[in-house]
Amino acid sequence: MADAVCVDAVPPDDLVEVGRVVSAHGVRGWLKIQPYSPQADALTGAPVWWFKAPEPVLGTGASVRPRNLKIRACRRQAGRFLVAQVDGMNDRNAAESLQGHTVWVPRAAFPTAGDGEYYWIDLIGCDFHGIGDDGPQCLGRVDQVLDNGAHAVLQVALGVPDADGVFHALVDARNRPRHILVPFVAAHVQHVDLEARRIDSDWPADF
Repeated sequence: MADAVCVDAVPPDDLVEVGRVVSAHGVRGWLKIQPYSPQADALTGAPVWWFKAPEPVLGTGASVRPRNLKIRACRRQAGRFLVAQVDGMNDRNAAESLQGHTVWVPRAAFPTAGDGEYYWIDLIGCDFHGIGDDGPQCLGRVDQVLDNGAHAVLQVALGVPDADGVFHALVDARNRPRHILVPFVAAHVQHVDLEARRIDSDWPADF
């Protein structure tokens, strides 16, 4: 592990968690990666990844600072996995030292999305508008994007932003945020404006 090539010691501000090291792969220092997105373009196109140790492994209660390593090669594996080799990491023991680490990539390093395509991280935090009795109505804010195998699903926390943009979530009797799940498909989602942080849909307010 001492030979692995670290490129820069200062983590950028726009790191996004995009996957996890499942295990070592083979005996020559390769890693088996589970990407969080089925496309995984952010991983396959990035020359440098940042690795963050799991909190339980450290057991110190301190903030875990990620470290970056240069990626020599990366390719898709059977199923939804990737295999990757860190520059300077040449044996299985070194690769096993990263097992359980999460993998992060700067948002600025993501490839440009195609027309009508969106990175999930960019959808999180968008206000979600549906249809109420009097027309378009803000129903809540996207706080997570899920994958059901066929398409993405928006998890929307119900609530409204105030005049200052501060979001006020609706809660249930146990003071837990209320959510709706909306398929992120053209049949329901009509427009996405990332600059305005807004998603328009035909989703009924009383669904």
